[in-house]
Amino acid sequence: MNWRRIRKWTSIVAASGFVALIVAAWFVGGALVAPANRTVGLAPADFPASSVQFDSDSGTTLSGWHLPLSESNATVILLHPIRGDRRSMLSRARLFRKHGYSTLLIDLQAHGESEGRNITCGFLEQHDVLAAVDFVRDDSPDEKVAIVGWSLGGASTLLANPDVDAIVLESVYPTVTEAIHNRIQMRLGFLHHVVAPLLLVQLNPRLGVSPKQLCPIDRVASLDCPVLIASGDRDEHTTIQETRCMFDVASSPKELVIFEGAEHTDLLVYDAAKYENQIVGFVSEALGERSDD
Repeated sequence: MNWRRIRKWTSIVAASGFVALIVAAWFVGGALVAPANRTVGLAPADFPASSVQFDSDSGTTLSGWHLPLSESNATVILLHPIRGDRRSMLSRARLFRKHGYSTLLIDLQAHGESEGRNITCGFLEQHDVLAAVDFVRDDSPDEKVAIVGWSLGGASTLLANPDVDAIVLESVYPTVTEAIHNRIQMRLGFLHHVVAPLLLVQLNPRLGVSPKQLCPIDRVASLDCPVLIASGDRDEHTTIQETRCMFDVASSPKELVIFEGAEHTDLLVYDAAKYENQIVGFVSEALGERSDD
């Protein structure tokens, strides 16, 4: 048996496999940050919101729905998860409208009908959050403002650190490094130790950002308003341990709401009664205007 030849072909196969892995990771990375644009259209008949557009310092024009209520003294800004759009937050908007709040739902950059070349895991989307707050302040300068951000929407909110009166963070990753490792581990097990770094290293050449710049947990302590952090205790995308860590470093006043048995899912759909009681209740208390509707 020619061991030299065997070693040679083993090395060739190993090298070819590694190159193939790198190429595959590059294509996967491209798919992960590719725009999620789609036609959204007009608001549904039972939610008579106006279509709005305004500019963001992310360099894009944002699209959204705005439903002001004449009797309201506060607006809730609703920010969707990754690869969603404003329609992802429509059920929440209906719920907050029921409780007497004006609402603004936007498509974050590179989502829905908003412009944008790439999804940036919150790096550029943080400017969209600030643009939404400015839109509300310009439209209704005397109103209080709350933000409800789900996943990417919450991460973008933390990175933006906006000047608002209350913030709800639903299923928000503490760092992009943990987020990617968790998602790869769910699919490939221990191979996440190999594949996740190949994806993380693409952040700079693709988006001009480093993993250290995508750490929402580093901003949570500096929020200058009441904050509620919510997640499911079976969420593998953002684990319960990561959620508790986020809560631990947040400044008071703060509240932690765990949805028992929930995975990385729509928490309102999972338990509507708990969501209304604890999350809408938190916003109402933080804004100082509970509704009995």
